Amino acid sequence: MELKQFFLQRLSLFFMLTTLITVVICMFGLSLDANARFGYGELLTPVRLAALCVIPTFVTFSRRELSPKKMKMRMALELLLIEAVVLGIAFTSPVIDTSQAAVVLAIAASVLVIYVLVRLLAWLHDSAEARRMNVELARFQQLHQDRARE
Repeated sequence: MELKQFFLQRLSLFFMLTTLITVVICMFGLSLDANARFGYGELLTPVRLAALCVIPTFVTFSRRELSPKKMKMRMALELLLIEAVVLGIAFTSPVIDTSQAAVVLAIAASVLVIYVLVRLLAWLHDSAEARRMNVELARFQQLHQDRARE
């Protein structure tokens, strides 16, 4: 994969993560402390988290095609690094009560759910793109065959 294409995918990932992180923070906030009020600076929390979570995804970059085994290993490393980033932020945040195991587990589970959702969305996008390309290829082949008969 070319580096430019990889960066464009990371940009798309950033926006997906920002959206999903915002939804998760909202769900936790409404269920744990619905009356809490925040300043405008807190609106950037999902953006900062998404940006920091995109960085570990660079472990999956390779100019050559990776074997399925190597890709799975890199994806597992990627998930572990993302979990470390998010939990590291949680443990250093004064507003997140990480002394409760349930809070830490909820954060880790949220990261896993978001990771799976992002991977699923990427797979759906890639599948649709592959189908579109196959239709275009079939159309091109049919056009070539029709011209060869003439």
